[in-house]
Amino acid sequence: MEFIFFTLMGFCLGSTLFAYWIPKLLKGIDIRELPEDHNPGVANAYLYGNFWLGTLALFCELGKGFFPVFLSQRFVTVTSLLFVPVMAAPVFGHACPFFHREKGGKAIAVSFGVMLGLYPVVQPLFYLVLFYLLFSLVLIIRPHSRRTIVTFTLFSCAVFLRVPFPSIKLGCFIISAIVVSKHVVSRSTSKAPHVRPL
Repeated sequence: MEFIFFTLMGFCLGSTLFAYWIPKLLKGIDIRELPEDHNPGVANAYLYGNFWLGTLALFCELGKGFFPVFLSQRFVTVTSLLFVPVMAAPVFGHACPFFHREKGGKAIAVSFGVMLGLYPVVQPLFYLVLFYLLFSLVLIIRPHSRRTIVTFTLFSCAVFLRVPFPSIKLGCFIISAIVVSKHVVSRSTSKAPHVRPL
């Protein structure tokens, strides 16, 4: 029962697009209408809102991935395969929100939030940060959608090879599949220059 509760909690939080609602409610702008990519993500909250709105959106998007996963560990065991949907639910909810399935985001920030929520298991967060920074700052891959596909693919492989828990391996694989699929669809449907989503 606890697994179901935290899975539903994660999906409901994930379906709440804070990066969309915060600029909408506090500044009256729709960040899905202004940019060419129509992404309700943190980068567009920064770009079309302001620094403070973007920062608030960032913390909320991280938090909706962090809290269901982190809190669930007080009641359930992460080694159970039933923990997999707890991990994936916030990301799936963000990518396919309950009321606007076709208008979800690309789920990068919420994915980082889920990895933060796995603490004290820190390897998945380490690998995601490592590859994200590597391909953003050192071996720069452009456009951002291609960089994200490579990042999450290698992140999933590293977790599979280095993290000992099958539940976390499978959860990270599903999260990566969701993020990669959103960016593959974005690349195939967009002919315009890509605004960096988060």
